[in-house]
Amino acid sequence: MGNAMEWFDFGIYSYLAVVIGKVFFPGSGDELISSLAAFAVAFLVRPIGGLFFGMLGDRIGRRSILATTIIAMAVATFSIGLIPSYASIGIWSPVLLYVARLVQGFSTGGEYSGASTFVTEFAPDRRRGFLASFLEVGTISGFVAGAALVTGLTAALGDAAMESWGWRVPFLLAGPLGIIGLYLRLRLSETPAFASMNEQAHARSGGSRLCDIVFEHSRVVLLCMAVVLALNVTNYLVLTYMPNYLSATLGYNTTHSLLLSLLTMLVMLAAIPFVGWLGDRIGRRPVLLAACVGYLALSLPALWLLKQGYIGAILAGLLILGLCQTLFIGTTSSTLPAMFPTAIRYGGLSIAYNVSASLFGGTAPLVAEWLVRITGNDYMPALYAMLAALVGLLAVLLMQETSGRPLEGSAPTISTDEAHSLQTAAAAAQ
Repeated sequence: MGNAMEWFDFGIYSYLAVVIGKVFFPGSGDELISSLAAFAVAFLVRPIGGLFFGMLGDRIGRRSILATTIIAMAVATFSIGLIPSYASIGIWSPVLLYVARLVQGFSTGGEYSGASTFVTEFAPDRRRGFLASFLEVGTISGFVAGAALVTGLTAALGDAAMESWGWRVPFLLAGPLGIIGLYLRLRLSETPAFASMNEQAHARSGGSRLCDIVFEHSRVVLLCMAVVLALNVTNYLVLTYMPNYLSATLGYNTTHSLLLSLLTMLVMLAAIPFVGWLGDRIGRRPVLLAACVGYLALSLPALWLLKQGYIGAILAGLLILGLCQTLFIGTTSSTLPAMFPTAIRYGGLSIAYNVSASLFGGTAPLVAEWLVRITGNDYMPALYAMLAALVGLLAVLLMQETSGRPLEGSAPTISTDEAHSLQTAAAAAQ
């Protein structure tokens, strides 16, 4: 639910980027660039939020932090729908937009790392990839819901009404979604791995500490950051930048661009659990390696297909990128938390994930559009994705396999069927 909430905002913002530019940055010279800059600014404070919530989550537990982050994200997104336009209050309009985006970025800093830590610490070792992949089902579901809502409103209301008031509706819906998410999270229990840690030792250490994470686990942090770089650059290029690339850069019909991107995400949504299951069966490193190699080999052909102007070719190009991305996102939710021991898992993952996501993730659409503008080369997004995939490939080659083994610092976990078999065997022995 939290991932869906986070990516619902990303979906509506990226699909409304052109409209937001006209509402908040009229006459700025380049409204789309200004709008994408406001999108990217939230990532400046994500590492601070990750540090704050991650350390706190290792100290007081995962459950209460996750309840805090989801309501903070909802309030920030909801408030964007209430901000008056530039025509009404002038410069204060973009200022308030930036404030809302900063609040959301801060709260989002503790969201993904906390949610993935929570799920992986509950999941049995042999099914961790499959179960953790549903975090990304939430990600794509939230993005699809936001994108579908914007697409439907645009088709029903028209451009004039959307720029006048229709753009506010998706942001305002974040309020009730956040309340539902908060209710669900308050009903959760603490994870077994966190609860089973030695309380006295944990009290003495006060939870994870920044110096412990940075100095004692520097290799793991750097490898995690490299994988996250590849994951986030490609993720934001495929999910948030492609609709604007098709319409603004290649000049295709906006509604057709939105619908084709939406169809691609629906295919990704169906494939994610299978990728998680595959990681449990053959290992997560082979799946991640396939994702990196896929981007290195297929990014340029995919963008060539996008430029052909035929719906079939455009859809094929989007599906190639989407399926490569599915190999990434269906695997990383179970891979990244398992790289850290329990005592520093939330904090370590929060720092590594958010620093990398801030530098390379949220800025990816802005960088891609800037590269296209200064070079005049429409293939620059593909080259950027290939560079990110190369970094990810090197990191995956250096990391250890995490599939099928207990989380470091946790007691081994077994599935319900395995527990039943052990109970039956014990009863027979007696």
